[in-house]
Amino acid sequence: MRIIYIDIDSLRPDHLGCYGYPRHTSPSIDRIAEQGVRFTNCYVSDAPCLPSRTALWSGRFGFQTGVVSHGGTTSQPSVEGPQRGHQDRFGTHGWMAALRRAGLTTTTISSFAERHSAWHWYAGFSEIINPGQGGMEQAHTVTALALDWLKRHAQRDHWFLHINYWDPHTPYRVPEVFGTPLTHDPLPTWITEEVRQIQWNSSGPHSAQEPHGFGQENDAQHYPRVPVQIDSLSAVRQWIDGYDVGVSYTDEYIGRIMQALTDAKLFDNTVIIISADHGENLGELNVWGDHQTADSITCRVPLIVRWPGITDMPRVDDALHYQFDWAATMLELMGQQVPETWDGQSFAEALHNSTTQGRPHLVLSQGAWTCQRGVRVGDHLYLRTYDPCFKELPPELLFDLAHDPHEQHDLMTEQLDMAQQARRILDSWELTMLRTNPTGTDLLVTTIREGGSIYARGRLMSYVERLRATGRTVRAEQLLAEYSDR
Repeated sequence: MRIIYIDIDSLRPDHLGCYGYPRHTSPSIDRIAEQGVRFTNCYVSDAPCLPSRTALWSGRFGFQTGVVSHGGTTSQPSVEGPQRGHQDRFGTHGWMAALRRAGLTTTTISSFAERHSAWHWYAGFSEIINPGQGGMEQAHTVTALALDWLKRHAQRDHWFLHINYWDPHTPYRVPEVFGTPLTHDPLPTWITEEVRQIQWNSSGPHSAQEPHGFGQENDAQHYPRVPVQIDSLSAVRQWIDGYDVGVSYTDEYIGRIMQALTDAKLFDNTVIIISADHGENLGELNVWGDHQTADSITCRVPLIVRWPGITDMPRVDDALHYQFDWAATMLELMGQQVPETWDGQSFAEALHNSTTQGRPHLVLSQGAWTCQRGVRVGDHLYLRTYDPCFKELPPELLFDLAHDPHEQHDLMTEQLDMAQQARRILDSWELTMLRTNPTGTDLLVTTIREGGSIYARGRLMSYVERLRATGRTVRAEQLLAEYSDR
């Protein structure tokens, strides 16, 4: 068995042609989707990067691993204590460890662990190839390493190759020689001048006036594919073009890997999986080029599975799935037992039978920027915000994603029954997690007690001064009142 897992950082599914995007960003990925199963409602349980990949590689919620953020106590796995054996749970029960037990050689081409000091994530890999640029490597560099590996190993059997691309992640840095192939393609229509102006008058890290963080406009000078601010619809186009070109550039190099498999006569019997660690807000909730929320934009990811002999009848699966449910499914498809410690649940039988079997609802968590949880139930998304990280987010929000995919219209006061149902789901989930996680504490509360997002710590007063200097004095005073304890 040969398996290639293509892991594209910050890739949101609705910017791929196979998910209905009108711009021509992903012909190579689209061709793979035409030969397999495309999952439309796959969500990471914990966002963004470090919590997400920790959850997938362990098969467990961040509440159980201890990793829900990018800094502080909650960015490191919980101490296992006296019950820890010679190896920890990542080494004995992780996804890669399970694949090793199944007889596969496991290889990663990624700088992720070094970027986030996520050394636990390496557990179970037979071979680690670090491109060495901390996530700033481009698709041509990653692909060269992948093609070299395939040249040396592809004719062998029983391997799993993880290939990590970063090009859709800010800062958008696709080589200028690639050009601007999407310039004349239509943009999403939801971002009108009225919407942009409302965002301009609002605030928060990575909002329209501060899309590079808290006002680091000088960063844009080094990356011509992004505007300094979202100060016009032309800037909106430039920003989205920058992201989409990153997707397109990655897609071109994925095509080269597929061609190499074809040339080696291996394409027809190689499992190909395409997914991401999280999506990317491109204006939704006034977040530009970042992944700060527990919503459908940040937490929903593509999942495309082409598995010869199993997905020979291409189809679309609309059921609700956690991403680590796919890891559990993959183990069962290989005849392996899903570890008892996992939260991931296999849907292998449904995949075999070309039927749909998903979760009744999903609970999503974000702890690196906002401290926030979301509940996806039916077509609705409920958000509960514990710490808005200087953004103008109310304690609760409710959206109907079927009619409002970009989360513009809050329905909390209009659909009280749905809001109450989502509250009950979240309250019950939190209680279960508190009873079963190693620390017995809510890790988002721990994050807040330690000062909230590491990216915002110590920046309150400087941001307040920026707000005052840019005509947003009322918001400056509101922030001082909201964060009077910091």
